Amino acid sequence: MKRGGIVYIITNKSHRVLYTGVTSDLLSRIKKHRDKEFPNSFSARYNVYKLVYYRFFSTIQEAIAEEKRIKGGNRKQKLRLIEGLNPDWNDLWDEIVEW
Repeated sequence: MKRGGIVYIITNKSHRVLYTGVTSDLLSRIKKHRDKEFPNSFSARYNVYKLVYYRFFSTIQEAIAEEKRIKGGNRKQKLRLIEGLNPDWNDLWDEIVEW
């Protein structure tokens, strides 16, 4: 897997809740969301597990800056970002498991 930083967006089954995060190990991080490893976390409470967007950066600092930019935007901007990469809102989990 490519190192550096990765910004990702996950959602719930109805796509009503969006969670934006950053990590250096996407597979491990998404698995933690899916397994509800932290039961009191936002993603566990709102059943947010479906990976709908991710983007690599060469450094974690760049990824953190992009995460802040995305979080600072409104929902419409986040929807455009997701739909630009993944117009059908497919769960990209299978795509990253095969790395």
